[in-house]
Amino acid sequence: MTDRSPAVEAAIENELRLLDPEVRASPELFGELLHPEFTEFGASGARWDRESIVRVLTASPEPGGRPVTTSRMRGVELAADLVHLTFDTESNGRLVHRSSLWRRTGHGWRLWFHQGTPFTPPDGGGQE
Repeated sequence: MTDRSPAVEAAIENELRLLDPEVRASPELFGELLHPEFTEFGASGARWDRESIVRVLTASPEPGGRPVTTSRMRGVELAADLVHLTFDTESNGRLVHRSSLWRRTGHGWRLWFHQGTPFTPPDGGGQE
């Protein structure tokens, strides 16, 4: 069930900010959205912590690259300080199912955990 509580709305807004090319080009802007204990299991299979993902993603922004598009964004407030988002992204033909856990801190909502899993659309070209 999708819950559009203020907490879910805040998590969605911040998730979309993380995909903004201007935010991705700035270690300060990108890093401020990540929880100090951030962990990611990337679509590549790599495991990232906060420091390594900020360093890698902000070191080589794709100038003129096509923007990442999102679809099927859904959120559920699991607790007063925890939101789970699921959505799909497409970037340069690469499709990825995504799952994010956002935690409320004294500094606002911060991404605590993220996982991306590549997928191929089923026959007919639609998303699964």
